[in-house]
Amino acid sequence: MTKLQVAIDLLKTEDAIALATKVAPYIDIIELGTPLIKSEGLSAITAMKAAFPDKKVFADFKTADAGALEAQMAFEAGADYITILGATGNSTIAGAVEAAKKYNKGVVVDTIGVKDRVQRAQEVIALGVEFVELHAGLDEQAEPGYSIQVLIDEASRAGVPVSIAGGVNLNSIEGVKHSGAVVAVAGAAIYGAEDPAAAARALKEALS
Repeated sequence: MTKLQVAIDLLKTEDAIALATKVAPYIDIIELGTPLIKSEGLSAITAMKAAFPDKKVFADFKTADAGALEAQMAFEAGADYITILGATGNSTIAGAVEAAKKYNKGVVVDTIGVKDRVQRAQEVIALGVEFVELHAGLDEQAEPGYSIQVLIDEASRAGVPVSIAGGVNLNSIEGVKHSGAVVAVAGAAIYGAEDPAAAARALKEALS
């Protein structure tokens, strides 16, 4: 079954934990967005894992260099997953994977900014990453004509474990589920909702 990941793009740890508390019953993976980690540092990861020890905590580092070191930092802070940019070199990804093995954690490659996401997903899975995030960032989503259908089609073609991030909501969740994606990543559809818990529950039910 496709897992549900909430991407928390808030800037304060206490706000992130408050949101996570509301949606936790319906969420498998709690993602600390890059702006949150830049704002609050590693302590945000530690606080989130302490608050939700039974959930997977996903640190969206978007690392482009020093893969082993940054992975070690994330894992020692309590993260279960770290993101490495797919646009970076294989050695950076491989270094992070080596660190992940030591800590029994996982590396996720984020394809934001990658021209051929499917090809890169297939390449990096061979390096030992857990899954690949087919990701259209906030800026790309704001461009005229953007459609999550592109990511859904790519997930169907990839043939490797992928997540989809970039406009997952109740309108698109069915397509995400049937694409074969192992994880659906919802951000604004949850944290921007009037009732985040109800929004998370509806997405979770659609995936089951």
